[in-house]
Amino acid sequence: MTDAEQPLDLVPLPGSERPERPGFRAHGGLAPDSRVDATLVLRRRAELPQSAFAEPLSRDELAERYGASPQDVELVRSTLEGLGLTVDEVDAGARRVRVSGPVQTVARVFGTDLAESSAEDAGEGATVYRQRTGGLSIPAALAGVVTAVLGLDDRPQARAQYRYVPAAAVNTSYTPPQLGTVYAFPDGTDGSGQTIAIIELGGGYVQEDLDTYFAGLGIPTPSVRAVGVDGGSNAPDGNPNGADGEVMLDIEVAGALAPKAEIVVYFAPNTDAGFLDAVTTAAHADPTPAAISISWGQSEDGWTAQARTAFDEALQDAAALGVTTTAAAGDDGSSDRVGDGRPHVDFPASSPHALACGGTRLEADTSTGTVRSEIVWNNGTGGGATGGGVSAVFPLPSWQAGVGVPSGADGTDAGGSANGPGGRGVPDVSAVADPQTGYRIRVDGQDTVIGGTSAVAPLWAALVARLAQSTGKPLGLLQPRLYDSVPAGKVADGFRDITTGDNGAYRATAGWDACTGLGVPDGTRLLSSL
Repeated sequence: MTDAEQPLDLVPLPGSERPERPGFRAHGGLAPDSRVDATLVLRRRAELPQSAFAEPLSRDELAERYGASPQDVELVRSTLEGLGLTVDEVDAGARRVRVSGPVQTVARVFGTDLAESSAEDAGEGATVYRQRTGGLSIPAALAGVVTAVLGLDDRPQARAQYRYVPAAAVNTSYTPPQLGTVYAFPDGTDGSGQTIAIIELGGGYVQEDLDTYFAGLGIPTPSVRAVGVDGGSNAPDGNPNGADGEVMLDIEVAGALAPKAEIVVYFAPNTDAGFLDAVTTAAHADPTPAAISISWGQSEDGWTAQARTAFDEALQDAAALGVTTTAAAGDDGSSDRVGDGRPHVDFPASSPHALACGGTRLEADTSTGTVRSEIVWNNGTGGGATGGGVSAVFPLPSWQAGVGVPSGADGTDAGGSANGPGGRGVPDVSAVADPQTGYRIRVDGQDTVIGGTSAVAPLWAALVARLAQSTGKPLGLLQPRLYDSVPAGKVADGFRDITTGDNGAYRATAGWDACTGLGVPDGTRLLSSL
């Protein structure tokens, strides 16, 4: 019996069970010598306390107190190399270890089977993915040390939260600076000295389009830089209705509203490992960004428990470093595109360490900023609606305890639901997202209008950068200060309440609700309250 045939002493990896993914089919084994990359997440050397969010830590302080211990890193390295895997990268501060090896070795070490997979409706020449089912195992020596193994299944993990509409089909639309007027972004701020990180899982940007777009706004083109993670890159596909639309929307909204901020775009593969690695790379960058904008997500049900936990811990790290992470709440109403007839919320927006961004429909006078009407975005079946609801996996945070987060699917406190009771409420904040009153954007040489909560995440990231510029310090985990003991039915300081409309299971009410959160910003008042 060869070494490769010797049975390994493996133990189950908690939370690694992967449910069936509809829409894909396995159709054969992988070549035994094909190479597989994975990201391992290690335990903290000490638990991160709530007090860590009060004052930003330096990267060195975070690594020294709450990163992976040198002993754990060495144990993981020696164990996996001894089993035939290659350790390609170690980041003890972010508690990540990147490994690779031939598929047969990877499958053996992690106790799984990997198969070729493609979308069920894909034609000839379709993209081929790896897929796994069931749970994973790890070498017994690493039990409790390795908390997640990500990337073995490389089917798309998230979807972009935006809605594309041909410009000719829209009567009402806004440039980002016009929205800065509507939402009273504070005068005398432009993002100077701040960095905004943007996470992208596909597509790319064209510099010529950016130059043309910002020239049309009368704004010098902001500094935009691309960073590749796990082999990702700035790779525009020429499809304005594809990932390019997401990338350009994010850059142009953030850049137009915080034109003096440096914008760094992190491109990563659309896998659980790529998504996590992009966020951790952005959060631990030098300089530390004021905000990370995330416009990609998936229903909580579409993640393994280990991936959700690892991602939430990465957002905790970001908050401890002083970073505010803004995340789109989803564009498919209270169902979040899950077809079981029950409410669901989108992740990572449902993480209590992300500022979840919902959406509205806006009618406003752009010359004066006067709002004629602003209601919950809901264009009916197939037309898109803001996400929102109650998390099924994250408990109710202390700072949300008094605002009236419902436990019932009908938006009341009566009865239980798939989402509760007592879970984290989504969203926290909002801004315009309806594509019928959307954002004027340029993508792949075309001027168009785009909506979706993915536009709200970079809008709030730009506002965060301008608030951080004015206050002279990073904002980090912003929610405790935004909620600040706001009781149910009351309007939080620095917000304009949205009280009309619904997103399916939930209706807008006075104060916080599961459609638009605390409401839309009054940036000048918000700066005063901070």
